Amino acid sequence: MGYKVALVGATGNVGREMLNILDERKFPADEVVALASRRSVGTEVSYGDKTLKVKALENHDFGDVDICLMSAGGAVSKEWSPKIGAAGAVVIDNSSTWRMDPDVPLIVPEVNADAVAGFTRKNIIANPNCSTAQLVVALKPLHDKAVIKRVVVATYQSVSGAGKDGMDELFAQTKAVYTASELVAKKFPKRIAFNVIPEIDVFMEDGYTKEEWKMMAETKKILDPKIRLTATCVRVPVFIGHSEAVSIEFEKPITPDEARSILRNAPGCLVIDKHEPGGYVTPYESAGEDATYISRIREDATVENGLSMWVVSDNLRKGAALNAVQIAECLINRKLISAKRKAA
Repeated sequence: MGYKVALVGATGNVGREMLNILDERKFPADEVVALASRRSVGTEVSYGDKTLKVKALENHDFGDVDICLMSAGGAVSKEWSPKIGAAGAVVIDNSSTWRMDPDVPLIVPEVNADAVAGFTRKNIIANPNCSTAQLVVALKPLHDKAVIKRVVVATYQSVSGAGKDGMDELFAQTKAVYTASELVAKKFPKRIAFNVIPEIDVFMEDGYTKEEWKMMAETKKILDPKIRLTATCVRVPVFIGHSEAVSIEFEKPITPDEARSILRNAPGCLVIDKHEPGGYVTPYESAGEDATYISRIREDATVENGLSMWVVSDNLRKGAALNAVQIAECLINRKLISAKRKAA
């Protein structure tokens, strides 16, 4: 028998993508239950060639659920993840609520799969921030080779990172520009159409935004607490796909050619790096793909042992839905969980 999977937040961008990926990867689920808030009850969502009717989270009995994919925001996760975990299901949460909890593993399977075994403390596993996930996939194999001291990253983050409302706002504003209509900004602090906004999440006392802080703190937890990282996170008028300009300082020498070779053989990475017009990947090409793409690998001559590169990935997939499903696969492949009904 397969596993029973519950998906909380099934009507959102990431929830729908999780359903697609469960089907694409032929996840060993006997049953998948789509859950959301009461106002979404009865909404239909696609799961392969099936249609699932959304049920209410509040009324659901998690007693026979093996894995719960949680993508319903921080407030819902804070209230429900401990309850669902206590009922015996392993919660894989996509919000920022549990990421820095010392009793909750923060996992990117290509980077720190061994840490997944720590889930038993709370029955919760955290998915990292979308911009962190693709970054650490690219950093890990290079860190293993030459030991990273410092990272400077500027992100170019798509509006889908702000949910369906962010995508709708970019579409509406772009249309308004072309039709000379009134341009309304609700989701973002300034207009996003034909503009970039250097503010994602709230500002903190030190002048960094919460998104920038997440990248710093999560990279340390996932990869190595000794790595120093500074980030500038920017929202750009792209629908899907986050891009990052990354400069890395290493302890040991490493050449661009060595880095290319290492990354070509690294899990989850795809190097497309031709030094010619168009010989790199843009977010448009990454949409719908699983890989973290790495281009523009070159020496950073401003520091000793420095490299710069361009890292692109579909933020709804590797940054959220795919990573969560990979974590669930990791639990099964490592025999850390077994299906409850099978055990009974």
